[in-house]
Amino acid sequence: MRAAVHTAANAPLQIEQLGDPTPRAGEVAIDVHSCGACHSDLHVMKGELPFPTPAVLGHEVAGVISELGSGVSGLSVGDPVVTSFIMPCGQCGQCSRGNEEICERFFRFNRGQGKLYDDDTRLHRSGGEPVWMYSQGGLAERCVTPATSVYRVPDGIELSDVASVGCSTMTAYGALRHAANVQVGDTVAVVAAGGVGSALIQLAAVFGASTIIAVDISEDKLEGARRLGATHTVNSSEVDAPAVIRELTGGRGVDVAFEALGAVPTFNVARDSVVEGGQVVVVGIAARGTTGEFDLATIARRKLQIKGSYGAKPRRDMPVLLDLVARGHLRPQDAISRRYPFEKVQDAFDALNRGEILGRAVVDLA
Repeated sequence: MRAAVHTAANAPLQIEQLGDPTPRAGEVAIDVHSCGACHSDLHVMKGELPFPTPAVLGHEVAGVISELGSGVSGLSVGDPVVTSFIMPCGQCGQCSRGNEEICERFFRFNRGQGKLYDDDTRLHRSGGEPVWMYSQGGLAERCVTPATSVYRVPDGIELSDVASVGCSTMTAYGALRHAANVQVGDTVAVVAAGGVGSALIQLAAVFGASTIIAVDISEDKLEGARRLGATHTVNSSEVDAPAVIRELTGGRGVDVAFEALGAVPTFNVARDSVVEGGQVVVVGIAARGTTGEFDLATIARRKLQIKGSYGAKPRRDMPVLLDLVARGHLRPQDAISRRYPFEKVQDAFDALNRGEILGRAVVDLA
């Protein structure tokens, strides 16, 4: 099969021929139709997140099941599916407590070593050299993943429209539902209107937020945010964004501010934009070593809540999201601004690195 292989920090992806991966017990093989280009992949490509090489990145997969490992039930060969980027083992202490978004084995084996949960990869070069997997390794014509991360796509839904549901959409849902527990009538700010930010805006509207303020430095992204449901937009390169947010909310600030980039300036805007007792939810993945500042006295005096949110609970939340898509309440395709053929996969990440992608870019393999 063809796969886009990451060989070194800041080196372009190389399309290589690898052996077809085979599912083992509890796993599923998927013929990949589309895979989203995510900023987390870009962090790895730039060396900002440590990860072994060579590796196949890509974790926003939509495709068709081509093979089942032993012990898999509820799925069939030929099913159209999407994957969640978190692959819960279902057995560790965190999964047992319902915290499968921070599955211990996912971080130990996959994010730490590029392997699945038997301490081995499924990808190899022709000479037998192992190739490591970032989640499923979805930037390839075929991938293998635990069945706990595979969800059937409802009839009538185009696969290429829902590739990002298992990452950016699921991440946004986890931040809104589990971290912030946004309620009807709440006021929210989304700081950075990229892929995850776009999904936050869409879902905040679904959740019934009364005011949704999008903050970015790109007028194109802010225009896209308005189309996705933002009630107000603020260009933080031109104005004091926290001051404008307070003005828009009658001087109080928002109930929840979501930081969706993983950078100090966006964290600062989110931190300074919430009402007393409000929540700052950090969703963006920052480069290792990035630090934000806050005044401990201010946090205590204003009763601020600063939270982190990583993804969602796949087995609980992915069916909910796909149902919202099926009923037309959520349209992830509206956040897709560019599509690339597999041969141009590096172009997708170059555009993402230049800040040109509005919402999401998708790489089509079939």
